[in-house]
Amino acid sequence: MRPNEVMKSLETLIEIGQPVFIWGAPGVGKTSIVKQVAKKMDRELQTIIATLLDPVDLRGLPNFDKEREIVKWFRPVFLPTKNKTILFFDDLPTAPPLVQAACYELILENRVGEHILPPDTAKIAAGNRETDRALVNRIPTPLANRFVHINFEVNTEDWEEWGYRNGIANEVIGFIKYRPNLLFNFDPQKNEKSFPTPRSWEMVSKILKAGNENYELVAGAIGEGPATEFISYLKLYKTLPDIDIIFTDPEKATVPSEPALLYAVVTGIVPKVSKKNFKNVMKYAERIPGDFSVLLIKDIAKIHEFVFNTPEFETWAKTHADIII
Repeated sequence: MRPNEVMKSLETLIEIGQPVFIWGAPGVGKTSIVKQVAKKMDRELQTIIATLLDPVDLRGLPNFDKEREIVKWFRPVFLPTKNKTILFFDDLPTAPPLVQAACYELILENRVGEHILPPDTAKIAAGNRETDRALVNRIPTPLANRFVHINFEVNTEDWEEWGYRNGIANEVIGFIKYRPNLLFNFDPQKNEKSFPTPRSWEMVSKILKAGNENYELVAGAIGEGPATEFISYLKLYKTLPDIDIIFTDPEKATVPSEPALLYAVVTGIVPKVSKKNFKNVMKYAERIPGDFSVLLIKDIAKIHEFVFNTPEFETWAKTHADIII
């Protein structure tokens, strides 16, 4: 299931109070998408890193009540007390079996020991698959049967839309458009420390924004082969014409002939589009090759809905109807 579909599914399952388990390879964005859903639904997110817990941690520390001669348990700080909370069990399959067993009561009964969760607490779990060679323990059948299970798949278009909205460096988005197979390239049979994933490309974006283009740093995030290609792309990226001219004088703005540079131009334009400069952007869109023109308008429309209500778009759509179809 692609990321945008996962988001919609999570919203539905949270609304009906159904626990859900997200399965996916390392670094694809499982944790990130849960955070996005929590923000969108205005719910507090409480994360439990299951692999770091002992079974007794969920119940809390004992406290002897001398007057009543009974033992009470201090409530763990990570257990929700507020309404509309998402309780997120991250990396649940990596937790020891006894910790998974301790999660039974929380997920099945909405409580652990004497600690009762608010009735509208949503439960989400996530973890790597056994085929990913991650250190996972099999989820017991009674616990697994309480979840709706979703397989998280990497999707380039969804990631690019997320990248535009979350400030991922234009160089990174442009490179992924040019080499989409390198957004995620994980082989569980290889013992690689670094490899391309949505998470590691976000690391590369942060490195670039810090003003560093060091090959060793980039390779440390995404691996040597992809880093070599990306650094070569950066050198080409620096030969781009001044993108700002497109917004002020689109008729004189340079149209690159290299496909890699055209991808870079598209990703450089999209974040800067506004209602004020959209007419000039459309003039430039008419000058670039048809496939890239469609790509440009498609990407703009992902984050600017006003596009569809403009006369410029209507005229452009008629001109490029054969490519759009």
